Amino acid sequence: MKTTPRHPASGRNSSNDFTQGRILNRILGMAVPITLGQLINILYSVVDRIYVSRIPGAQSLALTGLGLSVPVTVAVMAFANLFGMGGGPLCSIKRGEGDDAEAQAIMCNSFVCLLITGLILTLLTAAFKKPLLYAIGASDQTYPYANAYLSIYMLGIILVMVEYGMNYFINAQGFGRISMITVMSGAIANIILDPIMIFGLNMGIQGAALATVISQGISAIWVLRFLTGKKAIYKLSLPAMKLKISRVLRIMELGFSGFIMAFTNSAVSVVCNSTLQTYGGDLYVGVMTVISTTREIIQLPVGGLTAGAQPVMGYNYGAKAYSRVRESIRVTSFIGLIYTGGAWILVSLLAEPIFRIFTTNPDLIRAGIPCLKIYYAAFIFMSLQFSGQSTFQALGRAKFSIFFSLLRKAIIVIPLTIFLPRIPLLGIYGVFAAEPISNILGGTACYTTMFLTLYRRLPRKDLNE
Repeated sequence: MKTTPRHPASGRNSSNDFTQGRILNRILGMAVPITLGQLINILYSVVDRIYVSRIPGAQSLALTGLGLSVPVTVAVMAFANLFGMGGGPLCSIKRGEGDDAEAQAIMCNSFVCLLITGLILTLLTAAFKKPLLYAIGASDQTYPYANAYLSIYMLGIILVMVEYGMNYFINAQGFGRISMITVMSGAIANIILDPIMIFGLNMGIQGAALATVISQGISAIWVLRFLTGKKAIYKLSLPAMKLKISRVLRIMELGFSGFIMAFTNSAVSVVCNSTLQTYGGDLYVGVMTVISTTREIIQLPVGGLTAGAQPVMGYNYGAKAYSRVRESIRVTSFIGLIYTGGAWILVSLLAEPIFRIFTTNPDLIRAGIPCLKIYYAAFIFMSLQFSGQSTFQALGRAKFSIFFSLLRKAIIVIPLTIFLPRIPLLGIYGVFAAEPISNILGGTACYTTMFLTLYRRLPRKDLNE
């Protein structure tokens, strides 16, 4: 397939020259669309949990069963990251270099890897579904709900891989609006289909799973339609799908950071659910499901802020505009601290209304309020983790970013989740206390290291003149 010759985009203009304009405006200009896109993506799980919690006769068991499926869905996203986050940037680099043939081959090789991995994950889930769910924390009461949801969700794993993984290549070609529409189309479909299938067709939790699969299918079809259509710069092509080992290894190497960060999230969910099942039973697994859902929403703005700051920092760092890099770090840190402090106050004051959004079970609400307040007790330190990690990534220190993600989740959270409930004075609350302790230790360590090794060592004079 012939492609139009392209050349490196070496020129600057007012829209992409981050050495010009107010730093605050530049960061917010990038952060707002990123946050909106992430918010739309999260609507899948949030809408499912709100409707599932209201299934007649299921009490909190259906919500808990849905929560048990989360580690599996997160693991699927991790593998989508491996090839999407790995191949997307490589495609962009080759596009900038003018090597259109290799850019297209990277995209097509990633597509094949996503399909193969999706098929393997589907077969593994089908084969080990029951022991997997019990290992995650299912009980005899919640297993039927978790099994019902996962049995249908697994049929759409390949669709998730295509929709989520290949959307990176739409962004890589410069079609950000198309990428957002891809996610939005599935989210809107899910919002419409959930009540119809759960309540209208009386399918219960299976209806929630089917609505999700159909919605992901709609998004996947949109992705494939675009990447085989006239507007795409690089199209899916059978000749370019021939796998090359060295190319696939490059894709996986670059995508490994996104993979490991998503996979540790899944591991933390497994440990939390199994520990809660041991010390508190189904009720507290349901409590964690609500808290995890609120966390996904509440941390979105600070996550979007730091993600939006990364290209601004990186661009100015490459242009040797070090004063603007330092200002970007200060602005991001300040806004992050203000937001997380305000979010902590709101969550503490609105703990009961938050739980009532997801459940009417008085026992779950009563048990959940103190757990939520403990969980968010040191949320302000989360901004230090986000600011530190995003700075490491923006300035090319990905290994530091991966290390501090592993430090907080794998090295601190998981051991504390297992150990703290054994302390008599803490009991079940120890599981929820692991989060604020890890925020304090991990966030402080990450930000302090960034400050000492990067911020303080940045030259105070710009070298771009």
